Amino acid sequence: MQSVYTFKHIEPKNKRNQNPAIFLFHGLGSNEEDLLQIVGEIQEVCHVFSLRGPITHDPGYAFYTFEEEGKPSQHIFDKVVAVTRDFILQAIDEYRLDPKKIFVAGFNQGAVIAQTLCVVMGNKIKGCAALSGYLPDFVKEQYYRHNMDETSVFISHGEYDYDYPIAWSRESKDFFEKNGAKVIYKTYPVGHGVSTENMHDFIHFILEEINE
Repeated sequence: MQSVYTFKHIEPKNKRNQNPAIFLFHGLGSNEEDLLQIVGEIQEVCHVFSLRGPITHDPGYAFYTFEEEGKPSQHIFDKVVAVTRDFILQAIDEYRLDPKKIFVAGFNQGAVIAQTLCVVMGNKIKGCAALSGYLPDFVKEQYYRHNMDETSVFISHGEYDYDYPIAWSRESKDFFEKNGAKVIYKTYPVGHGVSTENMHDFIHFILEEINE
């Protein structure tokens, strides 16, 4: 598949006519290898697409620029979200993915992208896992909101996260609930990171949604 994105694709071990797929978005300064280590048994049944952020940010990459920690520059962010949406739609066609079982997941900046994709794609996203992220105010206020009544959102956050304050994730939880999504919200006694328990809960969430 031709794309502006550099990405890693892993085919499911248990192939069917149409398999589910999960699209992974790493955090600031990381790369497309990062989140592959937490998908576990998801890759048994899912196509896994792990995307590299298009912007160089030492020691790795970023999905958007920002003026202060966690606050995207909107003109860049808007373009990245549009390109990412198109990437997913193209992948559904080219890899013959199950269009009713499309998942997105991300950490840090990647969680911001994943949550925003739920807003712009609505029920085309079956499930979203947002690990230590949030939804920018301009997305909530300016973006057209597609119907999310068939979308499930798993939001997790560290109780001692001083990079992205936990209050931001609570605001995301409230937004998705008010807009009809099914929300699972969990916190963990860690900082800005993904604990072992968080990882297991993430995997459980995705597998449950696949088998629903």
